[in-house]
Amino acid sequence: MRRPTSSTWRRATMIAVTAVCVAYAPIAMTELWPYARPGAPALGEWVMGRLVNPRYVTDALAGRVAPYRHSLVPMIVHSVLGGALMLLGPAQLLTAARRRTRLHRTLGVVFAVTVYVSMAGAAIYLARTAPRDVFSGPAFWIVLATILVGTVLSVTFGILAAIGGLPDLHQRWMLLCYAFLLTAPLLRLEWGFLPRLLPGLTMEQINQVAIAHLGSVVVFGALIASRARDRRTKVEGVSGSWAPLPVLAVAQLAGLAALLWIARSYLDFGATGQRLLWAYLLPFAVGYAVMAVNARRAGRQGRHWAREEWRLHLTALCLAPALSVGAAPVFQRALGLDRLTALSAGVAIGCGMLAFTATTVVSLRVMYARELLKRTAPAASASTARLSKPVAEVRS
Repeated sequence: MRRPTSSTWRRATMIAVTAVCVAYAPIAMTELWPYARPGAPALGEWVMGRLVNPRYVTDALAGRVAPYRHSLVPMIVHSVLGGALMLLGPAQLLTAARRRTRLHRTLGVVFAVTVYVSMAGAAIYLARTAPRDVFSGPAFWIVLATILVGTVLSVTFGILAAIGGLPDLHQRWMLLCYAFLLTAPLLRLEWGFLPRLLPGLTMEQINQVAIAHLGSVVVFGALIASRARDRRTKVEGVSGSWAPLPVLAVAQLAGLAALLWIARSYLDFGATGQRLLWAYLLPFAVGYAVMAVNARRAGRQGRHWAREEWRLHLTALCLAPALSVGAAPVFQRALGLDRLTALSAGVAIGCGMLAFTATTVVSLRVMYARELLKRTAPAASASTARLSKPVAEVRS
C-alpha cells in the first residue's frame, strides 16, 4: 500500500478546509436574523439543536438578546461579511495554487475590504458591550478583541508585503489572517463535538474549554500551511540564525517554568481547572513536538531556511506561556477579574500573540536579507570595476 504523498495531504487539507468554510458560510450569514426579526430561521441553531439538543442551544442564546440588540446593525454586517470571507478564503487559496494572478489580485482586494468592514462591525460591538455582558464573559471579550486586532494587522501586513514585492511574506500574513478568521467555524464545531466528549457542560463552559486551545490550533495550522508552500532550502542573504541553540534553550526553560505555574494555578480550581489545563496542554504539546522534530529534520537535510523558520516559531511557542503568566495578573487588576477568568484569558491569547510575533520576526529576517543584498551588490560591482580597469589598461 502506497503512503500518501505530501501533495495528497495538501489536497486533502484544502478540501477539508473548503468544506468547513462553505458549510459555515450560510450559518454565519443567518446567525443574527432571529435577533432582528423574532422567529426568522437560523441555520446554526437548527443544526446545533439536532447535534446536541434544543435545550442546550436555547439556554445558551437566552442571555444574548440584550447585548446584540443595541449593536444589531454592526453585528449583522460583521456576520454576513464573515460568511462571505469563508467563501473568499478558499477561492484565494485556489487562485494562488493555480497561479491565476489577475483573478487572485482582484479577489484579494475584495477580501481585504471585506475583512476591514467586517472587523469594523465587530469592533463597534465590542466597544459598546461591557466585557461581563459578552457571551461567556470577560475572557471571551479579551479573546475576541485580540483576534480582531490580529486579523486586521495580518491583512494589513499582507497587503504591504504584496506591494513591496515580497510574495513569500504576503502568503504568510494572509494565511495567518485566515487562520484567525477560522476560529469562528472551529468554535461552532466544538459546540457540537465537545458536549459528546464532556457531557453535561453548558455552551458557556464549552467556550471556556475552546478558547484554551483554539488560538494555538489555528496559528499552528497557518504555520504548517506556510511551510508546505515554501520549498526553498535557503533564502539569499540569510545566514546564521536569529534563534541559535542558546536562545532556544533559554526560551524552553522560561516556557517550562511558566507551564508549571499555569498547571499549579489551574489545579487550584478542581475539576474545572483540570479540564481547562488539559485543553491547553495537549495542543501545545503537539505543536511543540511537530516544530522541534521538523526543525531538527530540516537541519539534518541542509534545508537552512526551513530550520530557521521552525526554530523562530518554536522559540515563540516556548515563550507563549511566559506571556500568559505575565498577562493574567494584569487582566486581574486592570479589569477587576477573578483569578480563574484572568488566567483563562492570559492562556487563551498567549500562543496567538506569540505566533503573530514569530511571523513578524520571520518577515524582518527576510527584509533584512533583502536589504543586505541591495547594499552588497553595489560594493561588489564597484570592486569588479576596479579589478577590470587595470586589465583594460594593460590591453591598451
